[in-house]
Amino acid sequence: MHAASNVATLSQEATYDYVFSGPLDSQALSSTLKLTSPPVRVRPDVYLPFCHAGPPVYRSQSIDSQRSSGVDDGRSSTGTRHSPGSGLKRTRYIGDGTGSLGSRKSDRCDGEDAESLRQLLIELQKQVSVMSMNLSAKLDDLQRGDRHLETTVALCEIRTQLQELTKSVESCQTEVSEVKRDMVAIKHELDTVQQVKEEIEELREYVDRLEEHTHRRKLRLLEQGLTFFLTYAIFAAVLGMLQFGYNTGVINAPEVNIENFMKDVYKDRYGEDISEEFIQQLYSVAVSIFAIGGMLGGFSGGWMANRFGRKGGLLLNNVLGISGACLMGFTKMSHSYEMLFLGRFIIGVNCGLNTSLVPMYISEIAPLNLRGGLGTVNQLAVTVGLLLSQVLGIEQILGTNDGWPVLLGLAICPAVLQLLLLPICPESPRYLLITKQWEEEARKALRRLRASNQVEEDIEEMRAEERAQQSESSISTIELICSPTLRAPLIIGIVMQLSQQFSGINAVFYYSTSLFMSSGLTEESAKFATIGIGAIMVVMTLVSIPLMDRTGRRTLHLYGLGGMFIFSIFITISFLIKEMIDWMSYLSVVSTLAFVVFFAVGPGSIPWMITAELFSQGPRPSAMAIAVLVNWMANFVVGIGFPSLKTALENYTFLPFSVFLAIFWIFTYKKVPETKNKTFEEILALFRHGNGSEDGGDREPGTERNSISSDSLQLHQQQQQPSRSAKHKDSGTN
Repeated sequence: MHAASNVATLSQEATYDYVFSGPLDSQALSSTLKLTSPPVRVRPDVYLPFCHAGPPVYRSQSIDSQRSSGVDDGRSSTGTRHSPGSGLKRTRYIGDGTGSLGSRKSDRCDGEDAESLRQLLIELQKQVSVMSMNLSAKLDDLQRGDRHLETTVALCEIRTQLQELTKSVESCQTEVSEVKRDMVAIKHELDTVQQVKEEIEELREYVDRLEEHTHRRKLRLLEQGLTFFLTYAIFAAVLGMLQFGYNTGVINAPEVNIENFMKDVYKDRYGEDISEEFIQQLYSVAVSIFAIGGMLGGFSGGWMANRFGRKGGLLLNNVLGISGACLMGFTKMSHSYEMLFLGRFIIGVNCGLNTSLVPMYISEIAPLNLRGGLGTVNQLAVTVGLLLSQVLGIEQILGTNDGWPVLLGLAICPAVLQLLLLPICPESPRYLLITKQWEEEARKALRRLRASNQVEEDIEEMRAEERAQQSESSISTIELICSPTLRAPLIIGIVMQLSQQFSGINAVFYYSTSLFMSSGLTEESAKFATIGIGAIMVVMTLVSIPLMDRTGRRTLHLYGLGGMFIFSIFITISFLIKEMIDWMSYLSVVSTLAFVVFFAVGPGSIPWMITAELFSQGPRPSAMAIAVLVNWMANFVVGIGFPSLKTALENYTFLPFSVFLAIFWIFTYKKVPETKNKTFEEILALFRHGNGSEDGGDREPGTERNSISSDSLQLHQQQQQPSRSAKHKDSGTN
């Protein structure tokens, strides 16, 4: 638009005044020239002197020639601006060389000088006319063509491109600034990565040293042996499991005597005979109410262990044992079978607490390499109690109408003996160190148990367990159930307890005499066969003690469940064809004894021990409480339901137990890990990394290293945190 307006302006005719400033007063100089060209002004500092010492000299140079030589800048030396191609000649005054070019004369010019100036002006007018004609021609050429439009469009496009180019340049500048900032950040990140790399190398060296130290510590732990005081403490503790075994089997042999007592009491009260069906129900209550008390005591075991300690809980528990034994012993004297029920319930609470506290105490005081064998002592005490109750229950000793209250009242002996022996024993070192934070007391207890002053390895193992369980130091029962990490070991512990009770062993313990009589044996022979069951239990438990730390828990449990499954099938077969073949009654006895043998090898002792091993110090009490509760519930179900099951299924009584045994064998094979010679934190790492439940417990050698390494890294980071914080604080101050 500007270019077009300029062209239109130039095309119009206009009158311009050419004014020549200077000391000229001639009328010719003051005349106005009418030209069709832009104005030309002569600058005041360039003038034509009219009077000089010598004649003036004028030189002319064509503008066209000057432009062709490349030196024209569009401006003459006299200050006149010309259009290109006008052909105007530029006139310049050359002085005389005296240096008086800039001086002014005040004299008037003579006529000769005025004539010369007039000729010069005429010539200048001609040149301006030529220039105007040339300029008009040029303008006509531009108006005739469309070149001015193309020029305008080109200028607009150039202007747009220049604007875009300007924006691009500005954007590039912004991006360059951002790249500079990114380069600074990358450099900072590289410095951080280098620092982290150095820290990782340091951590790796630390982990290697720690693993080597842990390996040496574990070797020293595996070299620990059985000492006199450790043996004494274990013997004093397992008296509680002896109590459990005794009261489990004591009700079996005097079954007929107790039923006769109940008939007499009922007849004296109501003056009529009791029905056989009702007397069976009363006897079932006397048997199963023991399990109800066991459920209550087992569920309270975790709270008592944390509140009073393992040793303190066992000592307080003996008060219940003495009370229950007295109630059962004075049942006949009081002529009340309700007292028998109450005594069995209280002694059940006592035994439930024992099944929770005793395995916990023994697993915590036992050395690493003896923990499996010493844990089997629990089951050994149970089998000894069973055998003792069966031997004392025969008719020749206390299995009479007058002797059975004494037989039940003898349960006071284990409680009194434990009250005398246990106060000398130390409290669990793990409880003292981890739960109570009494390190010096824990060291004293360990020195007595290990018979040595070198107990640093045990202290370090406990510290490692404490570090592994810092986030779970106080685990309640609800938190234990909801914990994803502990859910897998909890399920394993529960199923292991169910595998013990639903295997059918309690049906043998409670009703072995009637089972043998139903298979064709006489009453006296059935009682001696029951004694044989107790004796085999004791012998096989002794055999399983050295196998526990050699073969492993999982392997023995699989052998036990498999053998029980096979011989439960044989028991069912013997029941089916006992009427067809006379000697099948002996096959039934042999199959039942073999059934008990395989129970003693695996399911008898392993569920109690492995439940204590699967959990570390924090969640162990709650886990034991849940496991014991499940065990006693299953015990109650079997005790109360087996008579009805026997009546309903008759010869197929053991078939449901065979199905359960098959299910438990598959679960053990798929899910249960091996805990032999593993510390508590290593067992916890099995479930943390998901290895324990996928490969059946057979880990690769590197797995243990990885679990230890992760715990070691966590420990090192915790140790390095204060120093790093101090370092950052100093750098911030600087």
